[in-house]
Amino acid sequence: MTTSSLYTDEAAKDRAPVFSGDPLVRRIQDSVRETVHIVRDRAAHAVGIAFDDATLSGRPTPHGSLDHVGTLPPSSPEWLGDRAFGTAHGVRFPYVAGEMANGIATTDMVVAMAAAGMLGFFGAAGLEHQRVEAAVDELTRRLPGRRNWGVNLIHSPGEPGMEERVAAVLTERGVPIVSASAFMSLTPAVVHCSAHGLTTDRSGRITRGTRLFAKVSRPEVAEQFLSPAPRDILNALVADGRITSEEAQLASQVPIAEDLTVEADSGGHTDNRPLGVLLPVMQDLAATVAARFGSPPARVGAAGGLGTPQAVAAAFAAGAAYAVTGTVNQSATEAGLSDAGKELLASADIADVCMAPASDMFELGVKLQVLRRGTLFAGRAARLYEIYQAYDSLAAIPADVRARLERDILRQSFDEAWHTTRAYWLVRDPAEAERAERDPRHRMALVFRSYLGRSSRWAISGEPTRRNDYQIWCGPAMGAFNRWTRDSFLARPENRSVVQIARNLMEGAAVITRAQQLRTFGVAVPAAAFDFRPRPLS
Repeated sequence: MTTSSLYTDEAAKDRAPVFSGDPLVRRIQDSVRETVHIVRDRAAHAVGIAFDDATLSGRPTPHGSLDHVGTLPPSSPEWLGDRAFGTAHGVRFPYVAGEMANGIATTDMVVAMAAAGMLGFFGAAGLEHQRVEAAVDELTRRLPGRRNWGVNLIHSPGEPGMEERVAAVLTERGVPIVSASAFMSLTPAVVHCSAHGLTTDRSGRITRGTRLFAKVSRPEVAEQFLSPAPRDILNALVADGRITSEEAQLASQVPIAEDLTVEADSGGHTDNRPLGVLLPVMQDLAATVAARFGSPPARVGAAGGLGTPQAVAAAFAAGAAYAVTGTVNQSATEAGLSDAGKELLASADIADVCMAPASDMFELGVKLQVLRRGTLFAGRAARLYEIYQAYDSLAAIPADVRARLERDILRQSFDEAWHTTRAYWLVRDPAEAERAERDPRHRMALVFRSYLGRSSRWAISGEPTRRNDYQIWCGPAMGAFNRWTRDSFLARPENRSVVQIARNLMEGAAVITRAQQLRTFGVAVPAAAFDFRPRPLS
């Protein structure tokens, strides 16, 4: 060990070694980008930190000798994740703003994230393909030459035609990155996105025209995305003229996705799995499948429950290549949610969420996580699903039950509700309307789904007469975020830009990571050092 000394120069006292209390907390939180020396005070039997090589010079001090225990180099939030993630996607930070559906993750949000050296996905789920097309054209215009932006492709088992139309928009417009979510198995649409634009460079290395993220919560689904595309789907895509024979041949040699987003307990579609359980399983699976096919392992990122710096730091400490946030971004200034909806989110605590039937997978019984506090949506949606299970058609519903549904939930008669629903589907997908004319139970499902679908749009538009019916996708991370930002500058709605949220979460995660590193060196790090408070960051 090297014997060292404390400062004797009066001007350097603010740089003197510290061992405890508030001075140690301040130094830890402000030192992420500095070299930190860990020193031991022999006389006091204490381990602390120093920031100047002068403390290691061996000069005599009034406090006796210090031993140099070790040195931590400068660190940075940019270095928390997989460096290959930044190289692949042209980003500075390993951080992604996820694709909150129905355009809640707006084009403005995607542009802001790209400009800040991060990655954002436009929330295309639930939107007609014409709106997706307009959003893609806008993003292409506002982000010329950039590759650090993308659009969501959501699995739509009830509307495969819609899924394929959106996929066509994404490939034809050359969207650089696609995030595939809610898939239970591979479909031609998602394989189309992955295979489109595959080619080889001069060295023979396969390069991608479209990079695909797969957001998953189940190993059996993850394995499909970590493997090359099935030959039967590729052959069908070639036969339809959607990809070339060369693209199909190359697609059979590479994984469908290079980035695997592990979705834990999140808002919207979720299996409510704890991240600490799910992430290592997926990391091991990614390595196993890569070895099987002789390809590099996919980058495995973390999503769900990331509403505080501690949660983000924990995800990176567990080996996450990147972090994805969703629920908390709905409160951002750029988010496509009404002020009324944001007010409800701002009052949420960690237990103010519950599961409710999903509009897009209603008949399958799939549920998603929503805000419970301040809205009656979850209970009303659950009641509609109970009735759907109990009866074969709208006509079979007892008169008293029908009266309550028409009065309290639909706010119109069954006939009026079907007339409105039918008109909607004649524009969106006429085949659905035609099927409902033949199948009374499907007609009932579409009428009930209309309430679920419109409830999200009421929250987006801030419809005042439907405030009790707002459907707001929300995970417990929102409550944790609200507790963390309370009494800080991020508590004010006008300060909650998506970039300030991201920068504070990442900066805080870096501070907490540094505090933990020092703790492992034997420094008695106070608990307050792990409490990073939000602050304006440029």
